[in-house]
Amino acid sequence: MLRLTEVRLPLNHPDSAIRAAILKRLGIDASELSGYSVFRRGYDARKPSAIMLIYTLDAEVANEAALLKRLEGERHVMLTPDTRYQFVAQAPKVQATRPVVIGTGPCGLFAGLLLAQMGFRPIILERGKAVRERTKDTFGLWRKGQLNPESNVQFGEGGAGTFSDGKLYSQIKDPQHHGRKVLTEFVKAGAPPEILYVSKPHIGTFRLVTMVENMRATIQGLGGEIRFECRVEDLDIDNGQVRGITLAGGEFIAASHVVLAVGHSARDTFQMLYDRGVYLEAKPFSIGLRIEHPQSLIDRARFGKHAGHPLLGAADYKLVHHCGNGRSVYSFCMCPGGTVVAATSEPGLVVTNGMSQYSRNERNANSGIVVGITPADYPEHPLAGIAYQRHWEACAFKAGGGTYAAPAQLVGDFIAGRPSTVLGSVVPSYTPGVRLTDLSSCLPDYVTVALREALPAFDKQIRGFAMHDAVLTGVETRTSSPVRVKRNDDFQSLNTRGLFPAGEGAGYAGGILSAAVDGIKVAEAVALDIAGTTGKRSAQ
Repeated sequence: MLRLTEVRLPLNHPDSAIRAAILKRLGIDASELSGYSVFRRGYDARKPSAIMLIYTLDAEVANEAALLKRLEGERHVMLTPDTRYQFVAQAPKVQATRPVVIGTGPCGLFAGLLLAQMGFRPIILERGKAVRERTKDTFGLWRKGQLNPESNVQFGEGGAGTFSDGKLYSQIKDPQHHGRKVLTEFVKAGAPPEILYVSKPHIGTFRLVTMVENMRATIQGLGGEIRFECRVEDLDIDNGQVRGITLAGGEFIAASHVVLAVGHSARDTFQMLYDRGVYLEAKPFSIGLRIEHPQSLIDRARFGKHAGHPLLGAADYKLVHHCGNGRSVYSFCMCPGGTVVAATSEPGLVVTNGMSQYSRNERNANSGIVVGITPADYPEHPLAGIAYQRHWEACAFKAGGGTYAAPAQLVGDFIAGRPSTVLGSVVPSYTPGVRLTDLSSCLPDYVTVALREALPAFDKQIRGFAMHDAVLTGVETRTSSPVRVKRNDDFQSLNTRGLFPAGEGAGYAGGILSAAVDGIKVAEAVALDIAGTTGKRSAQ
């Protein structure tokens, strides 16, 4: 097969245009093309009046070697790479202990799945509940203002990504095509097949629930074990080597290989690691607000007359502005046709996030508009970023009235520096509701200054972005982990052998796809270590 990249065709092209484009690019007759498949389809909407579809195509041709030689130097034609996943090891017949995976977010699920597929029969521990029971608890916060600290948007089967837009794209380097393995397993678990070829695949919350359950069944069918409501309270470390873990109920599980895939909100776990002497360091993260606009406004701004086209769907955006105070403001986790959701995991705090269903047909578009934070912004301590997040989340709880309602403000009022008292044309989607106020009390001064500068700048890129009635809801603080649990080239903790920090919580991923890919890499490292095989893999 030959791969053709950057094949550009008009948005409304006929089906025959793809075949014609292949023949033209390769300079061959129709009789020489046996067939083709679409590997990737994206779009270029920089000119809304002339949106182009961009294809990556795999073509089966006659005399492939001769044709490739003739086209030598053509950078958009190459041999189709082999993206099939190859397992790095198989479990020995006798294992002294079973590997333990802590957490069932995308990273933990894929670490557990890969270990199970290689025969290692992992034990997977999740402090929260199974995904359907967890969903009921999450709706309890959204609909009734009742928080379960162990079962919520952050904790439970599927991880924080379950209640999100379900985005499955990333900018990570992936020379071994681990991302393809992730997408393939998701399709096996019930994801729509289109995620294998659209350039910005997403799934949505309700579909993710069923997929997570199917992946659980696969792991269990391969000999893996998944335990819910099992919070890890302590690590047993002997002379720099993990020997096991202790659960909150007192049970001890012996283990010499522990994958730490706890997510970015396991603050008590990070404290335990620090107390046990595991090497941690503070890392940058971001803080800001959620912004909501009518989705129709974003569609018109991005797609013009093509707004609503079925191949384009609900429009997204990606924005960045470098401010005069030296800060960068950027859009984060943009959710087309979605809702703003309550995402706290601790009592007395308000945290926002965004989510969409697969259809993306809700009235509003929402996105985090956040400002970069570095360890220089708070006291020098590995866990100081957590305290910094908590402070502003507590301010938001107070400003929202102390009921898990979120503080909110109209964009026009925020820019002008005056409290909002009445909503305009944009109805906020956050439940359990919003309380209009002045959001500057919920943010560091430098964040407020940066946001007030960035919003009008974004309006120049998307007309109407700084419309007076757009709604800002606070606060967005869980953009990424404020802690990095550092690891070496073998994916083990710098000073604790057998501990494999992984995923977003450990500071090595951001989003569903990159976390799942990191889970695969860590599972490979565990398998190689148990099997006694040496090999270096990039810890990135």
